[in-house]
Amino acid sequence: MRDMTAGSIPRHLVQYAIPMILGNILQLTYNAVDSIIISKCLGEDALAAVSTSNPIMTIMILGASGIGIGASVIMSRLYGAKEYEKLKREFSTTVIFSTLFSFAVFALGFAFSKEILELIHTPEQSLDMAVVYLRVIFVGFLFTFQYNIMSHAMRSIGDSKTPVQFLGISCVLNVLMDLLLVAGLQLGVAGAGLATCIAEGVSAVLCMRRIQQKIPELHLGRSEWKIDGKLLQETVRSGFLTALQQAAQPVGKVLIQSVINVQGTVAIDAFNAVCRVDDFACIPAQSMGSSIMTCTAQNRGAGQWDRVRKTLWRGLLVAVCYFPIICLATLLLKTPVMHLFSPEGHTEMIGMGVGYLAVKAWFFIMPCLTNAVQGYFRGLGHMTIVLLGTIIQISIRTVCVYFWVPVMGITGEAYGCFVGWSVMLLFDAICLAVLYPRKGREKEKV
Repeated sequence: MRDMTAGSIPRHLVQYAIPMILGNILQLTYNAVDSIIISKCLGEDALAAVSTSNPIMTIMILGASGIGIGASVIMSRLYGAKEYEKLKREFSTTVIFSTLFSFAVFALGFAFSKEILELIHTPEQSLDMAVVYLRVIFVGFLFTFQYNIMSHAMRSIGDSKTPVQFLGISCVLNVLMDLLLVAGLQLGVAGAGLATCIAEGVSAVLCMRRIQQKIPELHLGRSEWKIDGKLLQETVRSGFLTALQQAAQPVGKVLIQSVINVQGTVAIDAFNAVCRVDDFACIPAQSMGSSIMTCTAQNRGAGQWDRVRKTLWRGLLVAVCYFPIICLATLLLKTPVMHLFSPEGHTEMIGMGVGYLAVKAWFFIMPCLTNAVQGYFRGLGHMTIVLLGTIIQISIRTVCVYFWVPVMGITGEAYGCFVGWSVMLLFDAICLAVLYPRKGREKEKV
């Protein structure tokens, strides 16, 4: 556990963020390996089936993560205020609510998988495989939801290491199951989905076991498994807004994917590959945003507003230092990375991806800034601002894609990202100027 209400703020931010960065790299490494195995073992149509399902799967995961983040802000505040009994009630309320909610999402998603995929113009030759894969993923969502809730609960009290350990186990298991079910038993895309389900189930069980045995601040006895009505209202409000914010980005990506799908299978596969690179590139910025959120919320709970203010500016400085590293790495590695994700001999796909990354590398400064500011607003409980900023960003990006991709190819999406991020940053700066807690004005502004 990590109490961020005392000690060096930059050290807290970096030490908290590092395990999250490693964990996200592990997760994305698995996702990349999954795509490589499917590409090499099952071919182009199977890869397109999984690629078109990925934005929908991302909506589900980020929706679950949104509820977890919203609840973790409350738990961080309670932990900073040393209100441990209330912290337990919040954890119990969140787990019970999330369990009921995940069953509802599973039932609806499993029943309407085909209709969802048809709505985003999934190519006919990939549709049947995509339906099978997506339905298996909806089964695994029952476990994914629980892992997200419990991992965010541990992070809320400063433990960002334990979730990474279990995520590492999950990723290794996932790869092994992929090799067994897809490459070995040749179960196709269903095997890839089943591998994900098994790995997510194991990680969820490990998280709950750890909490019950090793974390007294979250350990619940039988009589403590109940819902607190007032906390449920606050959790639903905070979690719902955060879930909407988390889901808004992939909803926009689904719309963007529908534009890419019309460009053909080669464009779909190239875009899927560059999205993997994008995900890797944005990991440190996103992790720093989460670190800023937790530090802000804990100090807010403790009433230490001077540390709240310092958290934002120290966090921005650390986040910006990352940009030149990822920009240079993307420019140097863009061609070998595209060869890695491409089936043999697909030079057109490689060319599309290399052109995209040559442009996008220069724009990665923007998520460094926007994630830091949004993490700060989350920690203060201003979920509506975070939601509106994300909606502005993805809406402008999507509109740009509809006009630019048919003319410029997938590189048009890179320029759309930059425009969307820029407007979002302007909106956040305006909100920050109005709501920034200055000395003597904390109660009135925050």
